[in-house]
Amino acid sequence: MITHECFTSDPWCIRECGLDLEVLAQTESIFALSNGHIGLRGNLDEGEPVGIPGTYLNGFYELRPLPYAEGGYGYPESGQALINVTNGKLLRLLVDDEPFDIRYGTLHNHERVLDLRAGTLQREVEWESPAGQRVKVSSTRLVSFTQRAVAAISFEVEAVGAAARVVVQSELVANEPLAAPTGDPRVAEALRSPLVAEDDAARDPGRVVLVHHTAGSGLRMAAAMDHLVEAPQKVDVSAETSPDIGRVTVTTVLAPGERLRIVKFLAYGWSGVRSRQALRDQVAAALTAASYTGWEGLIEEQRAYLDAFWDDALIEVEGDPTVEQAARFALFQMLQASARAERRAIPAKGLTGQGYDGHAFWDSETFVLPVLIYTAPEVAAHELRWRHSTLPIARQRARALGLAGAAFPWRTIAGAECSGYWPAGTAAFHINADIAAAVLWYMEATEDEAFMREAGLELLVETARLWRSLGHHDRTGQFRISGVTGPDEYSALQNNNVYTNLMAQQNLSAAADAVQHHEAEAQALGVDQEEAASWRDAARDMFIPYDPELGVHPQADGYTTLEVWDFEATRPDQYPLFLHFPYFDLYRKQVLKQADLVLAMQLRGDAFTFEEKQRNFAYYEPLTVRDSSLSAATQGVLAAEVGQLDLAYDYLRETALLDLGDLHDNTRNGLHLAALAGVWSLLVAGCGGMRCQQGQIGFAPRVPPGLVRLAFRVRFRGRQLQVEVTSGEARYELRSGPPLDLLHHGQRFTLSERTPMVLAIPPLPPMVRPSQPKGREPLHVRPGPEGTSYPS
Repeated sequence: MITHECFTSDPWCIRECGLDLEVLAQTESIFALSNGHIGLRGNLDEGEPVGIPGTYLNGFYELRPLPYAEGGYGYPESGQALINVTNGKLLRLLVDDEPFDIRYGTLHNHERVLDLRAGTLQREVEWESPAGQRVKVSSTRLVSFTQRAVAAISFEVEAVGAAARVVVQSELVANEPLAAPTGDPRVAEALRSPLVAEDDAARDPGRVVLVHHTAGSGLRMAAAMDHLVEAPQKVDVSAETSPDIGRVTVTTVLAPGERLRIVKFLAYGWSGVRSRQALRDQVAAALTAASYTGWEGLIEEQRAYLDAFWDDALIEVEGDPTVEQAARFALFQMLQASARAERRAIPAKGLTGQGYDGHAFWDSETFVLPVLIYTAPEVAAHELRWRHSTLPIARQRARALGLAGAAFPWRTIAGAECSGYWPAGTAAFHINADIAAAVLWYMEATEDEAFMREAGLELLVETARLWRSLGHHDRTGQFRISGVTGPDEYSALQNNNVYTNLMAQQNLSAAADAVQHHEAEAQALGVDQEEAASWRDAARDMFIPYDPELGVHPQADGYTTLEVWDFEATRPDQYPLFLHFPYFDLYRKQVLKQADLVLAMQLRGDAFTFEEKQRNFAYYEPLTVRDSSLSAATQGVLAAEVGQLDLAYDYLRETALLDLGDLHDNTRNGLHLAALAGVWSLLVAGCGGMRCQQGQIGFAPRVPPGLVRLAFRVRFRGRQLQVEVTSGEARYELRSGPPLDLLHHGQRFTLSERTPMVLAIPPLPPMVRPSQPKGREPLHVRPGPEGTSYPS
C-alpha cells in the first residue's frame, strides 16, 4: 500500500518527495505517460532499480496458447498478450566511471512530479557517488499528444563541488528481462523475448533505429532515437547497434556548476502489413518532424493540447484536496489511455502495465466512454469505430456459437475472444448490450449522424440480432435470456439476469428505432420490417424478475432464494474471495464481487421507481464485498441517488484512492482505468446527479457532508455547460452554444448562453445507513488539517 508520505495533495500534479523502493513498481504505474498509442511506464531514467519494465504500443501483441485440461467446441485456441516492446527511456549515467544508481552512494534529494497540465513527468535528483563526487540530475519526459508517434526526454547532468567526467549511454533495448508471473490470475503471463530482430542501424552519431517482428501474430514494429547534445566543453558522441540494442554514448568533462544537456527524441511505429523499409522510413520521418518542432515546441504543443482539454473537462472539489487531485489525475489518465488510440482499443490498464494481458473488456464502453463522451467526444468516437472494425470477427464468433448477429469478445486486443474461462467470459453476453448502450450515449450527447450511418447503426443491428437469437419467448409469451453471466463475477450462468435483460431490452428497442430512422442504410444491412418488429416484440415482452415477498429485484431468477455467504466466518485475509475459495462455492451463494443489479439501476434507472431503488440498494449492500475495483463507484452513484450522501462520500474517497493509495495491492500491474473513470462518475453522475435519456439532460445535485463546493463542465450537443453545486443551491451556466432545456431535480428550465441560473436544492429526509459485509465497509477517512489524507 502507498502511504500518505509518498504524495502531496497538489491540485494539478502528483508530487513524490523521496523514493521508496518498496513501492517502486506501484509508482511506475502512477507516473506512466501515454497518448493512447505509445505507453511508457514511469521507470527511472537509468533503468535500475526497476519494478516492472514497460514500453507498450497499443494493439501490438503476441499470441499465446490457451491450454485446457479438457477442450470443447467453441473454446478459443489462443490468446493475445500485450508485450513489452523496445525500451527507449534508458539514459544510463556514469560519473567518474561509477554508475549512477540510487542504491549506492548517497541520495541527498529525489523528487518526481507528474504535471497534469503540462503532460510531463519531471525528476530532480541530487546524488553523491561512493567516491564522493556529487551531481545533480534532472529529466523531463513526455509522450506527445500532438505528434502521435513521438516521445521525448530532456536529460541534464550538473557537476557539484568538483569537476566530473561524465558518460551518458542513451539506449534502445529490446527483449528486456521481466519478472516471473505470480499465481494471481489478474497478472499477465509475461512473454519471454517476444521480439525477433530484423534490422538495426546507426544512421549518424546520434540516430539509431531497430526493427523487430513477432513470431506468432506477425506484427512488425520499429523504434528509433535521435539526440541533441549541449555541453560547455568538448564532447564526444558515438553510436553502435546490435540486433536488440542501440546505443548512443555521450562523453564530456564538467567543471563545477557546468551542465550537460541531452534531448532524446523517440519514435515508434507498428503494422501488420507494412514492410520493414516502410516502418523504418515512418519512424525516421517522425524523428525528423520532432527535431523540427524541437523540445520547447513539443512542450508548448503539449501544454496547448491539455489547456483545451481542461477547458472542457474542468473539475473542482472544494473541501477535499485529495479527491480534487485524484479526480484530475483520473481525467488525465482517461485522456492518456485514449487520445491518440485512433481506432484501437482502450485497454483495462490503459498503457500503464501488462495486467490482464493488455486486454480491453466491457469496462471501456460502460465506465470509460461516458467520461470521454462528455469531455472529449471525438476520442470516444474512435473507440466505438474500433469496435465496429472488429464486427467481422464478432460475426464469426456468433456463428461458432450458433447465434445470429455479432458476439463481441469478453476480453481482447484485436477483436478475437481471449478468455479461456467460459462462465466468466463468453457467457457474459452483456458486453454486446454495453457496446450498444455506448452508441446510444454517444448519439444522445453528440447527434453525430455521420457516425450513426457509418458505424453506429450496424453495431445496434448486429447486437440486436444476437439478443433475438440468444433469448426466446416462453409459453406465457415472456422473452427470457437463459444461461448468461452478468457483471457480478461471483455469479455465473444465470437465467434472466436483470442487468443483462434490461440492457438487452434497451438494445433491441434502440435498434428498431434506428432502423426506422435510417431506412436506406438498414436495407443495405438486410433488415426488413418483420425483423425490426421481432426486436420490438422481444423488448416489450422482456422478463424482469421481481421478488414480491422481499419487495426487491433478484439479481437473476431465484437469486434471493440462495444461501447467503457466511461473512462472519470469512477472515479479512481471505479477500479477495476468488483467491481463497472455489468458484463453485461462490456461484451457489448470495455474495457479490461487484455491483450488478445496482449497476442496472444506474444505467437503466428508467426501469425502476425511486422506492424500488432504495429497497434494492439496501438489500444488495450487505452482500457486496467489492473484490472488483469496478464496484465502489457504482455503489457510490446509487448511494447518492437514494440519499445516502455520507456513504456516497466514503465510496468516492475509496474510488479516488484506489490507485494513488494502492488499496487493492495490485497497482504495480497497471492502473485501474475503469475505477479511475468512476471518480468522475461519482462526482458528476453521483454528487452531480447527471442523467441523460432520450436527448434530455438533467441533474439532481447534492454535495455530501464534508465537501464545500463541486464544479464540473460537460460537452453536450455542441455546447459547453458548467454546473456548480454547494450544500443549498446549484448554479448552471451555458458557456457556449444555443439555449438548452435542462432538468433540475425534475424541474424543467431553459438555459441561455452567459445567463446563469441558480436553483435551490430540496432537502433530504433522515435515512438509516445500510450495512456492508463484515470487514468490507468502505474507507471512512476525512481530510486532515492540510487536506492530505492518503491511507496509511
